[in-house]
Amino acid sequence: MQYRTFGKTGFKIAEVSLGTWQLGSKWGDPFDHEVAEKTLKTAVDLGINAFDTADVYSGGASERAIGKFLKTVDIKPFVITKAGRRLPKQTKEGYTKENLTLFIDDSRKNLQVEALDMVLLHCPPTDVYYIPEVFKYLDDFKREGKIKHYGVSVERIEEGLKALEYPGVDAIEIIFNMFRLRPMELFFERAKERQVGIIVRVPLASGLLTGKYHEKTTFGAHDHRTYNRNGEAFDKGETFSGVDYHLGLKAVDELKKVFGTENLAPIALRWILMFDAVSTVIPGASRSEQIIENVKATELPQISEAQMKKVEEIYQTYIKDPVHHLW
Repeated sequence: MQYRTFGKTGFKIAEVSLGTWQLGSKWGDPFDHEVAEKTLKTAVDLGINAFDTADVYSGGASERAIGKFLKTVDIKPFVITKAGRRLPKQTKEGYTKENLTLFIDDSRKNLQVEALDMVLLHCPPTDVYYIPEVFKYLDDFKREGKIKHYGVSVERIEEGLKALEYPGVDAIEIIFNMFRLRPMELFFERAKERQVGIIVRVPLASGLLTGKYHEKTTFGAHDHRTYNRNGEAFDKGETFSGVDYHLGLKAVDELKKVFGTENLAPIALRWILMFDAVSTVIPGASRSEQIIENVKATELPQISEAQMKKVEEIYQTYIKDPVHHLW
């Protein structure tokens, strides 16, 4: 495992960390605590020293499983959690100090810690970024010893650029992958200038960039890849990175030709790590075997300049027109 400096925090974070949306379950399936424990242990054994979670993942079960696991290890992984999605309705009015205090205190209880390593606002409405008081609340939580660092998880590039204006923001979590190239145009350089860590989420486009799916692949009824393809439940950019599934399959076929393999997952992760603005990438895993596969990305050689150009050409041909300016 290789490690990178995590922005202003100074923490050396694993290039490939663990996203825990699916921890202990596949999307929509019952939570399995035994599977969760094994998954977390495998991650640590492979050199992963950071977990990304949220208070809403599996109704808090993800946080609680991590909290239980932390008690079993001497060297504690850095835990990034998120707050805000428990609001009954996503409006700027919900981001009060009272609500944020409740969310942060509940996460501290779930994780069994006095202070959260890092809390991110969990894809709040765009208007929230224009309310300085919200970020002052987070500064207060730091002074009170409830959190050590904070940042935001964003849907849109513009939200990330606005968040960079707040000096207390230590990290920004953003979607970036072979199907979402826009962050590399301006956002990465701005983040580097301000020494803000970049956490890359949805790196495999909800599995589309693994190369394992095809036209007849089906997903469970409670899987967002079934019910949210057009943004029926939440931002459609969270599902297949906002790319039409069938169009995405065509682009994946072209990527397979470029890299000469059916298994694109490690290559897709290695591609992301070619950008030095990225601190860490957080592919999810519902079982240990997936983590082993993800970590292989750190062992791959650098992607050639010719291959990097081919990826951009495929993006220009299949993806840019319907996706580029939406987020």
